[in-house]
Amino acid sequence: MTVEHGGKTVFGANVGILMLDTRFPRIWGDVANANTWPFPVQYRIVRGATPDLVVRHRSEGLLDAFIAAGHDLVAHGVDALTTNCGFLALLQNEIRDAMPVPVVTSSIMQVPMVNTMLPAGKRAGIITISGEDLTDDHLRGALAPLDTPVIGTETGQEFAEKIIDDHDTIDFSLCMDDLVSAAHRLTDAHPDVGAIVLECTNMMPYAAEIRKITGLPVYSLYTLVTWLHAGLIPRHFPHRLDDPVHRTRTPLPADHPIHTGDTPCHRTPC
Repeated sequence: MTVEHGGKTVFGANVGILMLDTRFPRIWGDVANANTWPFPVQYRIVRGATPDLVVRHRSEGLLDAFIAAGHDLVAHGVDALTTNCGFLALLQNEIRDAMPVPVVTSSIMQVPMVNTMLPAGKRAGIITISGEDLTDDHLRGALAPLDTPVIGTETGQEFAEKIIDDHDTIDFSLCMDDLVSAAHRLTDAHPDVGAIVLECTNMMPYAAEIRKITGLPVYSLYTLVTWLHAGLIPRHFPHRLDDPVHRTRTPLPADHPIHTGDTPCHRTPC
């Protein structure tokens, strides 16, 4: 029997998610629907952190509460932290500096990396829940260029209002229309956009449709956190070459019929 060593209470759920205090419904693909993730996660609700306070009021007075919830998640076994609102890029440095584990507060932290891999003349663009509230300070917190193209969904018919104002009923087909419209407006206004980063974690269910209608790569908190988790729990690979075509073969003896020509090849395995 192998001896294992402990040191924490919860095992196997290595990513912790700091949650806003909400009541709106969470469909598959949403950060707060646990079915979204291909691995277990742990959640902590930061009480009083409403979408309105975080998006429209720059998370005023919430830093200590986020840090306390982060420490609680770490104490319960997580090895990295994220959040469920891209606007928390504003607090990236403060939360990161207070934690003993890696922290990624916002999906827009992917913008610099996406830019480095796009063809010459192309750059990432952002779809956000509120373009009027996503400021240069948020972009700086994510190390994203300040001239990054940004389009918001606040002029839509359902998505932004129902989430920021935390309604308990949402028409998700109308949300899809809002996201598709935003994607079209982003690419029409900025033909040099070569990839899209979804700021809002509630946009993750619509990434595949946006990819389909724009033809562009789409990145979200899902892509960021699955990458983060891959570093926390590297995949195990067997230390062998298991290839049926190029496997090592045992040479046939020199007097075997296949070498002497005594037996036709079709009657002896070749």
